[in-house]
Amino acid sequence: MKTLLRNLRQSVDYIHAVTDIAPQVALILGSGMGALARDIRNPVKISYENIPHFPIATVEGHAGELVLGTLCNRKVVTMSGRFHYYEGYSLLDITYPVRVMRLLGAAVLVVTNAAGAINRSFKVGDLMLITDHINNIKQDPLRGEHVDDLGVRFVDMTYSYDRDLLALAERVGRKEGVRLQKGVYLASSGPSYETPAEIRGYAAIGADAAGMSTIPEVIVARQMQMRVLGVSCITNMAAGVLDRALSHTEVIETTRKVRADFIRFVKAILKEIRI
Repeated sequence: MKTLLRNLRQSVDYIHAVTDIAPQVALILGSGMGALARDIRNPVKISYENIPHFPIATVEGHAGELVLGTLCNRKVVTMSGRFHYYEGYSLLDITYPVRVMRLLGAAVLVVTNAAGAINRSFKVGDLMLITDHINNIKQDPLRGEHVDDLGVRFVDMTYSYDRDLLALAERVGRKEGVRLQKGVYLASSGPSYETPAEIRGYAAIGADAAGMSTIPEVIVARQMQMRVLGVSCITNMAAGVLDRALSHTEVIETTRKVRADFIRFVKAILKEIRI
């Protein structure tokens, strides 16, 4: 048996020993959006440290827990504490939780992030539905040893972001009065922000927003036949779009301001989503 598959089965067996919750939807929440996890009813919280082979959260302030329970009458699983490539994790580590959540039963992945706007028509505070992506991390989480049980070797990424879920999100956005954009998300390795010259180059190849996450998780989710909805919170204008320096403080402040709308939006989607 391949090592990865064996490790995943041990992780899932441990979680099954703690709870019998079979999640329908997996949630990966971006910077400042973790507050949504506090609304999960009857939560079962499992420390990453206790799950065999699970990566360990190192970022100060991250709880480092897998949380399972009910949100808007859906069985969900979410990560309280996300992993990023810029922290030094491998792509195998970053995507390991996605594989675990899929094997627990989640057929849908809702993944969110904070992003800087490249598209000049966007405004800070907008939510962008991700229609496609550009992998500027220049690494693929499927590189290396292949395990047939986890999906095909060569994954078709033509429809990475589920069209039905995108249409649902648009309807919900109109109903809830949420300011939505649609666009292409580009991820770089980070943690340094992009230069103005890089942003001009990314605009030329079709990117609408830039960030430092999400794409590795989406690739693995698609290999495992999960339906994916991606949402970016536009927290700032990217380098050079405005004539001023970038600040992570601005990112956190913007997510704080839009948090209530974001949570209301995701909850409304969960209420109407078809599993």
